[in-house]
Amino acid sequence: MKSPNPYLDLMIGEYRFTANKKTLDLQYIYNLLCLPSRYSTGVPPERFAVLIENSECFGVFYQGKQIGFARAITDYSEFASLWDFFIDEDHRHKGLGKTLMKYILDHPRLKGVFRWFLMTEDAHGLYHKFGFKSEAYNPYVMMKVADN
Repeated sequence: MKSPNPYLDLMIGEYRFTANKKTLDLQYIYNLLCLPSRYSTGVPPERFAVLIENSECFGVFYQGKQIGFARAITDYSEFASLWDFFIDEDHRHKGLGKTLMKYILDHPRLKGVFRWFLMTEDAHGLYHKFGFKSEAYNPYVMMKVADN
């Protein structure tokens, strides 16, 4: 059986949504994820290539320039975790975030994932539209190993 094409691009007007890592603007993503900012904790540059290689990555392009990004970490069956979901400020409030979420959730490699997770400080309304719910009373607590 032929596996589904994981690079099915979606065109909405002049916006292109893609899962093809070869088309990503790595400098754009590096600046977004590696340089300390409101949206990043400062991923060390030496770990950047590993981050991209070991994630399902999604780009949004406008007239050939990357203006959005998201990635999923997954086992392709039981869970997927959404990270680094971002649309450039100049392109927000045009439905691109919704389109990107739908593109990711409908992606052939991720379509059957049982449980999705994300951590976010904003855009809760967007995520709620796709079934994400805040878990204030969940007995499970997110834990982490202290930063090294």
